[in-house]
Amino acid sequence: SAVALLLLAAAVGLAAALALLPRAPVNRFCAASNNWTGFLCDDRVTCILARQVCDGVSQCRNGEDEEEKLCGDLPRSLPGYLAFRCSNPSSWVYADQRCDGRNDCGDCSDEMGSLAACPPCGSEWWSCSPVLYEYCSCIPRRLCRDGIQHCLSWSDEYIC
Repeated sequence: SAVALLLLAAAVGLAAALALLPRAPVNRFCAASNNWTGFLCDDRVTCILARQVCDGVSQCRNGEDEEEKLCGDLPRSLPGYLAFRCSNPSSWVYADQRCDGRNDCGDCSDEMGSLAACPPCGSEWWSCSPVLYEYCSCIPRRLCRDGIQHCLSWSDEYIC
C-alpha cells in the first residue's frame, strides 16, 4: 500500500508539472469564404472572416472571437494574420479587407503597392487609375456605363 501511495503521489506530481508547462499557442488561422483570411473557432471547424473578430457579435459557439485577450487592445492584441497595417501608421484594417477592391485605409494602401501585394483586377473589374471615390485602381464592372463617373478618365462610361 505504501508503493501504491507513492505511485499515486508521483502521478499527481507529474500531472501538476505538466499543467504548469507553457502551452504552444493555438493556431487559429484559416481560409474563410473567397479564400479570405479567417479565424478558426475552438470547435476547429467554424472559420469566420477576420472582420468578424472583435465586432461585438460572437460568431464562435464559445465566444472566443470576442474575448478580452483578443479584443482588449486593438489592433495590438490581434494576431498579425488578422490585421493589416495601412501606410499611415495610425490606421489598420482587418486582413480580409486587403485586396477586396475598396479603399478601406483611405489612402489605397490596402489595395495598391508593395504592402498590399494585390493581384491585378479580375474579370469582374474594370481597371482605371486613378479611380474616384471608394475604389483604388479597379471598379466593379457593374458600375460601367451607369451614368456616374468612377474613373478620372471617364473610361468607365465610354470604353468599359
